[in-house]
Amino acid sequence: MIVLVTGGVRSGKSSFAEQYVRHHFLSAVYVATAVAFDEEMRQRIQIHIDQRRDSGFTWKTIEESYELSNLLEKDLRDEAVILVDCLTVWLSNWLIKLDVEQSMDSLPLIIDELIKVAQNMNGTIVFVTNEVGSGIVPEYKLGRLFRDYAGILNRRLAELADEVIMVVAGIPVPLKQLQYDWKQSRKDGGSA
Repeated sequence: MIVLVTGGVRSGKSSFAEQYVRHHFLSAVYVATAVAFDEEMRQRIQIHIDQRRDSGFTWKTIEESYELSNLLEKDLRDEAVILVDCLTVWLSNWLIKLDVEQSMDSLPLIIDELIKVAQNMNGTIVFVTNEVGSGIVPEYKLGRLFRDYAGILNRRLAELADEVIMVVAGIPVPLKQLQYDWKQSRKDGGSA
């Protein structure tokens, strides 16, 4: 089962995803994708670590900033429950690395591999990701690439997901149940 939890920055999506896992399961693997590039990011990471520790839930935390597909496929395929937080941070890590290497050509393949691996997982995997398509168009190329690839990644995972939940101002909204039904919308005898 695939669950995609999305929302804007500070919407409460990570908190909701953790609560979702705690509500439905007894323990889980937590895959953290962040890299502590600076002190502010180290503090953010520490807040997440403290929240998980203080939750009273059994989390097995694994940090993986790049090789997420490999980790899932080789080491975590048979885990009952996995929470990955967060895909857009993971994507940012790759964009920065590939920009430095001046080789963006491999990014679509990296995304394809994650989609393929997600489809073949045996347990439940909960992905947390940022919804970035509602903001302004970034003025710099790397920002535009991030926005575009995040949208592609989110859309492809949403298509596969059994549940897609968008957190808005701390309120989880189940999107899959609300999606437009093309078959129901067609009027009998109407022309297309």
